[in-house]
Amino acid sequence: MRTTGILIRRRLTWLFLLYWAAFAALIFRLAWIQFVQGDYLQEKALEVRMRDVPVEAKRGTIYDRNGNELVTSVSSDSVYAIPYQVKNPRQVADLLAPVLEMDADRLYRILTRKSCYEWIKRKVKPEVSAKIKELKPEGIHLVEESRRFYRHETLAPHLLGFTGVDNQGLMGIEKSYDQVLKGKPGRILVEHDAAGRSVPDPIHRYYAPEQGNSLVLALDENIQYFVERELDKVVARYRPKLAVAIVMDPQTGEVLALGNRPTFNSNNWSEAPRQVWDRNPAIWYNYEPGSTFKIVTASAAISEKAVNPADRFFDPGYVKVADRTIRCWRAGGHGSLSFEEVVMHSCNPGFIDVALRLGKEKFYKYVKAFGFGEKTGIELDGEAAGIVINEKNASNLNIATMAIGQSIAVTPIQLVSATCAVANGGTLMKPMLVKEIRDSTGKTVKTCRPEPIRRVMDKDSADRVKALLENVVARGTGRNAFVEGYRVAGKTGTAQVVGESGGYVAGRYVASFTGFAPVENPRVAVTVMIAEPQGGIYYGGVVAAPVFQAIMQDTLHYLGVPEDPGLVKPPDPQAWYQAPRVKVKVPNVVNYPVHEAVRMLRAQGLSFQTRGGGSIVYSQVPQGGAEAMSDVTVLLDLNPPGVEGEQGVTVPNLGGLTEKEVRSLLEDMGLVLDPVGTGLAWTQNPPPGSKVKRGTAVRVEFRPPGTGRPDDPEAVPGMAYGGIMIMD
Repeated sequence: MRTTGILIRRRLTWLFLLYWAAFAALIFRLAWIQFVQGDYLQEKALEVRMRDVPVEAKRGTIYDRNGNELVTSVSSDSVYAIPYQVKNPRQVADLLAPVLEMDADRLYRILTRKSCYEWIKRKVKPEVSAKIKELKPEGIHLVEESRRFYRHETLAPHLLGFTGVDNQGLMGIEKSYDQVLKGKPGRILVEHDAAGRSVPDPIHRYYAPEQGNSLVLALDENIQYFVERELDKVVARYRPKLAVAIVMDPQTGEVLALGNRPTFNSNNWSEAPRQVWDRNPAIWYNYEPGSTFKIVTASAAISEKAVNPADRFFDPGYVKVADRTIRCWRAGGHGSLSFEEVVMHSCNPGFIDVALRLGKEKFYKYVKAFGFGEKTGIELDGEAAGIVINEKNASNLNIATMAIGQSIAVTPIQLVSATCAVANGGTLMKPMLVKEIRDSTGKTVKTCRPEPIRRVMDKDSADRVKALLENVVARGTGRNAFVEGYRVAGKTGTAQVVGESGGYVAGRYVASFTGFAPVENPRVAVTVMIAEPQGGIYYGGVVAAPVFQAIMQDTLHYLGVPEDPGLVKPPDPQAWYQAPRVKVKVPNVVNYPVHEAVRMLRAQGLSFQTRGGGSIVYSQVPQGGAEAMSDVTVLLDLNPPGVEGEQGVTVPNLGGLTEKEVRSLLEDMGLVLDPVGTGLAWTQNPPPGSKVKRGTAVRVEFRPPGTGRPDDPEAVPGMAYGGIMIMD
């Protein structure tokens, strides 16, 4: 019995100890939860029963350099629902669907979701929000948000960019400075139970967002208008694939204006084709610059003392480098001329000579120093670096072609930056878009300073190059860029377009002009690039230079730059190439592709005017074979006679074209190529001028380059004849 009693007491003791241990553990656990984890668990509980509805902040305003508002944010109501508050979702859906222009069934599905809140429609029109306020549907609420408003819908849209539905920057400055502009978002706090149902006296609070900072751009609204106006004019006249104009301050690198065509409406950007707004041609489009690149060649030669302005050259019309013949744009060449005249008349053999004197190492030194082959650092997404042949792989032929702006690809922003480096005395500047950042009260929080990248040449050399480029405008190929009352310097450029699979595409050119003024103290630099103008006129001095002239003239007047009344454009329209007025035989260009016809006329020193929008010359005045003075203008009619559907199409003269050029031309006319052999077009059947139906096969015999042209043995060779020629 005693043993049994002791055993019972022991068991009771252990049971009592276990009880107290469990109680102590429970007390400890309660204390741990209450005092150690209390704040954390309370926060988690709030997260379960509270839901945040984010409210975006009002983005900062964007101003031009003079304080003019370019982009702002305007209030716009957004509609959201708290589903558990909607007692009759079908009735509310039927009531709101017509107001919100939504499908009633889709709206019903939104209102019956098991959630604490649902967006119904963001940023509705004022009349829609007013109607909802009038109807007061249960469970439906409005919150004030903001949407971006571009005061001038098509003013610099590629530069300014645009935002998405959540006010996030998607392109341009809006994207580059999104963190600066977007501000701090607010929120709506909504309380519910675990099942998403209403709780007694629920919390429903609104925490206001904080507005973002504002930007003051380097861009000038008025200068941008000048650019937009002139781009519209050139598009209406020449219908190019792309057109770009950039205006910069050479001393600081500030971008005063940047325009592209085609363009779009910033307030309705989603309605424009993606390819229009997806990329900014001013910083993305790679093209062979042609003779505008001769600015770099001249700068390198002058800086390295490889040539003096008075040094003499002889241009027979071509120069042989390795196994290639590179021809001057002027038939027969320029003869004897100084380097000053080489630059003035854009003489290809002269520039090739000085580039080869420099050698590969020194030539590449300046190509790299001027920033080609690398991004400029402009604060916009999508910038291209251009294309430069690797120095290790470059041959003398590469140096020769690069010297005249071929075998190298640049972007418009690179070219205008290089132009500014010459204009300001030899310093390459980083393109500058933003001058100041201001907070919501207007206080300046950051001032942006001009950023020199590197010194590319000394001031004395830059001044010599400026003088050479001034002659180009005053007496050379750039006369159409002359601005009365100001000393203007610049360079024209015309180059063929490189095809996707290599080689040059027949009839497709890029016309460009780059320059600055006044020469003595440059205030403005302008680069104009017109890609693939239509109508047979594609020379930089004819298409791009007048755009430059109009922008430069209005900009200088707007900036209040004093005029020199003694600076008047020379009256002789032929003085730019100093050709004597002589009798010439007008070549027969009927049935030729328009680009070939223009080459033949220019080879004889004749000017031309086109009528119509076709690609073949159907008639000309004066007629082929006629004798005329060299200053006569030949009228080329590009309109097919009669009704094309009844009379068919006219077979063009294909002599001397490459197979790729022939195929492209015939496909455009609805004809089929039947090729024989390789090389350049030698004979064809049906013959030029024949009327045939669309779909007819044209048999063309091709022979190796150098064989000649049976149909026109005296025609001046260009790219199609086995040589290299840059038009200017």
